[in-house]
Amino acid sequence: MEQPTLETERLILRPFVDIDAPRIAELAGDKAVSDTTLRIPYPYNEAKALEWIGTHQSIRDREVAIFYAIDLKESIELIGSVGIDIDLIHSRATIGYWIGREYWNMGYATEAASILLEYVFNVMKLHKVDSHHFSRNQASGRVLEKLGMKREGLLREHIMKYGSWEDIVEYGILDSEYEQIETGLKRSG
Repeated sequence: MEQPTLETERLILRPFVDIDAPRIAELAGDKAVSDTTLRIPYPYNEAKALEWIGTHQSIRDREVAIFYAIDLKESIELIGSVGIDIDLIHSRATIGYWIGREYWNMGYATEAASILLEYVFNVMKLHKVDSHHFSRNQASGRVLEKLGMKREGLLREHIMKYGSWEDIVEYGILDSEYEQIETGLKRSG
């Protein structure tokens, strides 16, 4: 599966490379970042980052996921990650993201996820994209709402994180809903 570079006004999304490992460890190794994500353990070190990067090609080749590094266009500085888990049988993907704590509340997660959503619907032609977040992470819920996703449900005490049960809020958007959003943006732009 191809993984083209994607660009927004402020960001470049590109495949990860091994030399990203120290920066990933620095950003994802922050307990506050781990605390808001399902898959990032704490502590998270350079060796784990390198191991994770090493899985990307085979995962992409099997067409089950794509992971992007999020770089600031102006400085080419890695600030986070956005990616999708892909289910081609059911024509859907699950989008996930994390941003380094010093870059929170600047709209980067929304901007990165938005261009990936556009790729999923307009290039990959998938039917649905879903996502989820811990119920206590309302900022992530706002990102999903800004993408046009609709809340689909609450999974009570669904995940164990740091010894506590976490509720998970589920969101989704269909290709027809995304098309309506895109059409509305083109008309207003």
